[in-house]
Amino acid sequence: MNSRKKRIFSLIAFLLINVVIFAQQVGSNSPYSRYGYGLLSNPAMGASEAMGGISYGLRRSQQVNPGNPASYSALDSLTFIFDMGVSGHLAQMDDGSNKRDYYNGNLDYVAIQFPLLRKVGASVGLLPYSKTGYNYGGARSLSNIQYLESYRGTGGLSQIYAGLAWEPVRNLSAGFNLSYLFGSFSRSSVVTPMASSALTTEDKHRYSLRNLKYDFGLQYRYELDKTRSVTVGAVYTPGINARTEVNHSILLYSGDPYENPWLSPSGEITNDTVRGVSFQLPHTFGMGFTFSTGRLLVGLDGTYQMWNKLDYPSMLDDLAAAERFNDVIRVNGGMEYVIDPLSQNFFHRIRFRGGLSYSNAYTNFSVFDPQGNPGGMGSYREYGVTLGLGLPFRDYMSGHVSLFNIGFGYSRQQPDAEHMISQDMFKVSLNMNINELWFFKRQFN
Repeated sequence: MNSRKKRIFSLIAFLLINVVIFAQQVGSNSPYSRYGYGLLSNPAMGASEAMGGISYGLRRSQQVNPGNPASYSALDSLTFIFDMGVSGHLAQMDDGSNKRDYYNGNLDYVAIQFPLLRKVGASVGLLPYSKTGYNYGGARSLSNIQYLESYRGTGGLSQIYAGLAWEPVRNLSAGFNLSYLFGSFSRSSVVTPMASSALTTEDKHRYSLRNLKYDFGLQYRYELDKTRSVTVGAVYTPGINARTEVNHSILLYSGDPYENPWLSPSGEITNDTVRGVSFQLPHTFGMGFTFSTGRLLVGLDGTYQMWNKLDYPSMLDDLAAAERFNDVIRVNGGMEYVIDPLSQNFFHRIRFRGGLSYSNAYTNFSVFDPQGNPGGMGSYREYGVTLGLGLPFRDYMSGHVSLFNIGFGYSRQQPDAEHMISQDMFKVSLNMNINELWFFKRQFN
């Protein structure tokens, strides 16, 4: 009993430490993260990410799946699951005349799942919601004055969630997640004159968001025979109405405040705080299914997010409500195959995964030509393909199987307007899924 408590307290401490880590994650160099809340994250984890990001119909006793909280009740009464993922990214950007590569690495998520009662399971974890990170610009001139203009931003949203699921009748499960959504954003325009004696001007907006978020899920599993089944799942996330403060400052520096972060402002032109600014996040509807046998799993998900005309302060992007956001349709499909999950041959127990995904962007963007002239509005569509392996290792005391998951992903952000930047993203993911027999009452010490 004491050993079990120590392990639980250690994991709680580990999760609390990672709250700070998540709050500081950037993980993006995309200029498209300049608008809205940055680049959105898919809640798929580990194995489901390698299967194209499917989650709504995914119901497994050995996998944490916060994408549909109804899945937590699939856990048996003796098992404890710990799940953690990290990733590395290479982003290649091309504006038609210039190309540039960016590298990033992230701690993607941490989650645990455990039983509470018979047919009742729970999960706690940390997940990303969005990421903002960009730094771009170039030389400009005005009335024979030469200067460098740079746009820079950092921040993002993360969520700490706690979820519960119950299977009241055979094969039907309901669940919910309660999440604390939090994050800070900083967006700046920095003007540095070429004249060495001139001061650098930074025009910055800063704000933080704190709000509760809810997810409600259902899953129903229909058994075709002893080895084949179909699971249908649905998830609904209500919209969020948040109000917060936005600080706007225009400060003068003797140098670039990003290259010299120790610099104090030499002067202040403006430093105002606007209170009660409205920020909204969308209603989200998702539905999906999986078909599984003892060796094969195939799944398909569809997601609809109602972004159009949501409140967002125009002071941050100079866009009208009618042109800022798009409703989002996302489709994810994937599969997993194992030659023989009970074989003594290690290679026969490896899980082979693959998937495809499609989504349109939720934001529109102001487009300018290379001379700086306005070119209207544009957006992009994102296409993705994933591959992965699940390498099993068995606890011979309990017979439980844990997995070391490796995933490879490629996505392309394809713009729909001239003079926009296309982005190719290559991603390598590593995930440790530890499945332990924590709640077995031993008969000896």
